[in-house]
Amino acid sequence: MNRLKYTSVLLMAILLFLVPPLKADEGMWLPMLIGKNYEQMKKQGFKLTPEDLYSVNKASIKDAIVSFGGFCTGEIVSKNGLIFTNHHCGYDAIASNSSPENNILDNGFYAKSYQEEKPIKGLFVRFLVRMEDVTPQVMAAIAGVNEKDKAAKIAEVTKKITSDAIAGTSYEADVRDVYKANQYLLFVYERFNDIRLVGTPQQSIGKFGGDTDNWEWPRHTGDFSVFRVYADAANKSATYSVNNKPYTPKKSLPISIKGVKNGDFSMVYGFPGRTDRYLTSHGVNLAIEKTNPTTVKLRDIRLKAWKEEMDKSVDTRLKLSSLYANIANYWKYFIGQTEQLKRLKIADEKVKQELEFTQWSAASPVNSQLMDSYNKAYKAYEPFAVHITYINEGLLASSFVRNINQVASMLKAMNTRKEDAAFQAQMKQNFNSLVDNYQNTYSEMADKKIFAQILTSFYQDVPKSQHPKFISQILIDFPKASPAESFNSFANNLWENSKLVNPEKLSQFLLNPSSDVLEGDLAYQYAKNLVPQEYIKNNFGTVLADFQVEKNRLDNLYLKALLEKNKGVLTYPDANSTMRISYGTIQNYSPKDGITYDIKTTIDGMIAKYQPGDDEFDLPKSLLEAYNQKNFGQYADNGTLPVGFISNNDITGGNSGSPVLNGNGELIGIAFDGNWEAMSGDIAFDKQYKRTISVDIRFVLWCIEVLGGAKNIIDELDIKANKLPVPKNKLIMN
Repeated sequence: MNRLKYTSVLLMAILLFLVPPLKADEGMWLPMLIGKNYEQMKKQGFKLTPEDLYSVNKASIKDAIVSFGGFCTGEIVSKNGLIFTNHHCGYDAIASNSSPENNILDNGFYAKSYQEEKPIKGLFVRFLVRMEDVTPQVMAAIAGVNEKDKAAKIAEVTKKITSDAIAGTSYEADVRDVYKANQYLLFVYERFNDIRLVGTPQQSIGKFGGDTDNWEWPRHTGDFSVFRVYADAANKSATYSVNNKPYTPKKSLPISIKGVKNGDFSMVYGFPGRTDRYLTSHGVNLAIEKTNPTTVKLRDIRLKAWKEEMDKSVDTRLKLSSLYANIANYWKYFIGQTEQLKRLKIADEKVKQELEFTQWSAASPVNSQLMDSYNKAYKAYEPFAVHITYINEGLLASSFVRNINQVASMLKAMNTRKEDAAFQAQMKQNFNSLVDNYQNTYSEMADKKIFAQILTSFYQDVPKSQHPKFISQILIDFPKASPAESFNSFANNLWENSKLVNPEKLSQFLLNPSSDVLEGDLAYQYAKNLVPQEYIKNNFGTVLADFQVEKNRLDNLYLKALLEKNKGVLTYPDANSTMRISYGTIQNYSPKDGITYDIKTTIDGMIAKYQPGDDEFDLPKSLLEAYNQKNFGQYADNGTLPVGFISNNDITGGNSGSPVLNGNGELIGIAFDGNWEAMSGDIAFDKQYKRTISVDIRFVLWCIEVLGGAKNIIDELDIKANKLPVPKNKLIMN
């Protein structure tokens, strides 16, 4: 059987003849194929049709879901292009529009008119136009291609596929592999670049609980923010202009304030980042023993240094707050993932699955050797895993290193196109943007401290046989009583003498950039020697590349065989930042014997956690006043105000901001987190413990209307109420 014919048969097995015996709460399903899940969804309470979820020919819920900035999800909630997403997704936009004089991050902000909405430079959203299976084209192109050359060939053929798909349009397109490169899908998007901030609660609401409550249930965080999409007069994408108008979407989500109860159907629709559910036991053990602990250690160094500086001034806190929040989020994530991988004995479970697979594949010359091949690949890579983690998470984490590499690349391009005036002008603009972005998060005291401490930690943790020459040269050039003191001295020298580390000096250098000056700078010499090439006898420079090529090959074969082994089982692909649907129910859970967590939290629990003046548990005066007056309006539930709820939906990073929908396709909440007991979820879904934490849409609307006084926003929404609204004179306005 030739390869293309075999591929077609495999795809038929994947896409056409699978039945759904899996428990429905597990899985991030492709919207194009959601009809295969329809009967199970109906049994759980779904009231719409598959075409209501995904359609190319008519407006469907997919048209109300956006990829927000490429890192989160948002949902369209009005006919005027209004977007709901998480507070932490909008955090950078909020912080960058804050100053000590107009501190909307701490004080909150709600625009009372279109004119008050704040343009956000660089922020975009993308709507999915359609999906298409392009596996035959890709497989035909790579048939017979050497493994090491496949990536280049795939890039070549997918470039043509995307170019053909968007020819004559203003759309964008990507081709992504699923099922470990056993299938390829084309995704066509419409991108909008004029996005404006409409509203945000005070940080003490939007980030209530801080790092302490992060990844924990019960949760009382009002994690939401509000944006709007703008378009030109023809309702098409356009760069920012005062003449642009609110975008009229194909679809907007209705909102239900009827509340939730245990067992209700729930669905999450969004753009989950990445999962690795088919990772072998070797990968799990590597994460537990080496990469996760190293990542946590390096992020801890950065967080402590930033926090020390942030506590010194409001200006520094606003400058670093978004960066700090982003690093802190996954610092705690990796701690939790390691803990739960161990507690749930995921590696042991993977070993059992692999033994069963090997027994099943005994008759196959290729498949029966897969686990031995994995073992060999990891054995070669493992001695260098900590070093490579240091490069990606530590040594390259210094902003000046990334800047230098970009400047070097741009200078090289400028030198090859000296006569192209337009290109030279564009590069100058790029230089200005680079410096502006660098200045926005630059803190000399913190950056210098982080730099020296990471070098010291590298010296201690990475085997000396893997040290680049510049490490030993630093100790020679800056002899001190300890390596830590030598690296501190080196850092001081670098900041004092380099033209590339300090933003002001870098800006001066870029006014008249010179390759000779660049290459003679100590910071450039440091940056270009970070990624090892030939300084280790065993050719360390190719270790990561060789491992990745071999792992990709094995993953492809392993999943192809697993699909064959599990023929008849509806199998979902790993998340890869493409649009997915997960469905399940509102569901409580018991984390340990004698404890059962309710499905929802209320403002009563928020008040119980309240600590005046605390960084994590303070609350604004307006909330306290409204609470004391029991002013909950139409959003009340049994005499109090709901704040959050949990469901057993399958989500991961990138789902932040995703809508949580009921069986009628109505918005009931905004997903923003997972729970501590199931933080192994990106590698292994746990049906008993896995929960999605969402902010209840009633709390969102209450904050906007009662605390923010933004009735104009409420009036845009299609709210399905189950009780009469309270009189307007009961509302408290700021």
